[in-house]
Amino acid sequence: MEDTRRIAHLDMDAFFASVELLSYPELRGRAVVVGGRGAVPVSAATGGERQFARLADYVGRGVVTTSTYEARAFGVFSGMGLMKSARLAPEAVLLPANFDAYRRNSRCFKAAVAEIAPHIEDRGIDEIYIDLSGVDGESHALAERLRAAVLAATGLSCSIGIAPNKTLAKIASDLDKPGGVTVLTDAHWRDRIWPLSARKINGIGPKASERLTRLGIERIGELAAAPEAFLVSHFGEASGRWMHRVANGIDLRPVVTESEPKSVSRESTFERDLHARHDRAALSEIFTDLCMRVAADLDRSGYACRTVGIKLRYADFKSVTRDITLPFSLSDGPGIRRAAGECLKRVALDRRIRLLGVRASGLIPVTDGVTAGTDGQLCLPW
Repeated sequence: MEDTRRIAHLDMDAFFASVELLSYPELRGRAVVVGGRGAVPVSAATGGERQFARLADYVGRGVVTTSTYEARAFGVFSGMGLMKSARLAPEAVLLPANFDAYRRNSRCFKAAVAEIAPHIEDRGIDEIYIDLSGVDGESHALAERLRAAVLAATGLSCSIGIAPNKTLAKIASDLDKPGGVTVLTDAHWRDRIWPLSARKINGIGPKASERLTRLGIERIGELAAAPEAFLVSHFGEASGRWMHRVANGIDLRPVVTESEPKSVSRESTFERDLHARHDRAALSEIFTDLCMRVAADLDRSGYACRTVGIKLRYADFKSVTRDITLPFSLSDGPGIRRAAGECLKRVALDRRIRLLGVRASGLIPVTDGVTAGTDGQLCLPW
């Protein structure tokens, strides 16, 4: 453990859904689901009250972009099909995504944090790492200052984990959601972390967790106690060593604050493996959402891209990547989707897929000038 470092992970609570509640405060405390292309947020007022679309009335094969904690209590989570979600929470309110509002609030909360602790690593639209090593203040008090600053700037809540490294900080930020603060110290982190499921470690997904369970390893503490050679024999050199290190609280990665990012990416591991043909509508919705999130990240950071790529991981864990370099720069979601669709034409879509990712690289500051992409529609595989 590197006990001289103090790293925070700040994660906005149900970010997209919470931003929607700023516009529709009467929905606070209710199950709300965001997603579904073409969903109508509000119908004509009746008796002075706005009427909202119900999840049960949705027709289509869209997927959930996010949900409030009240909806999650019914089992409705990101990436789930809306029709399935409707069976779990039929009375939930359905709202369409508003990415302009998400980008604005993302910029606001990060600017508020930077006023207190400027050493920030941007991890996307709704989460950041913060190096607090040189910031004055006791950890709990400092976290509360950050939470108060975010709330004042946006009206939104966040959860913060503080620990000696990034792996532990990210786990910690999820332990007391929503609106929680969790501080892990060198002396006591094992008491809180080792009893947790190994899946709590960012990077250990459902399939790896299943393999660990078959090996008799379910908890992080059990993973930490497993011989490194044993893990290497079952997961390979890189993955086995990595699992052993992070389970034992070792993560030397710095908070990266350079202003010139090399790429922006988003990916989604599905609740179940999806087939390109049988689950075409669901994959199309997820694919569009990933492209829009990449576009939102580019817009927030002030960049356009020249290269767009995709990543697919099949059900057998084999991965493929493809990319395309364009003769112009772009940063809009539809343009990124069209380019990423070209990449999809160059991969086999005859197997089930467990992960889909979209990546933008060859980044160029928008102040250098951006040439818009063509408006032509590209033929997508789904």
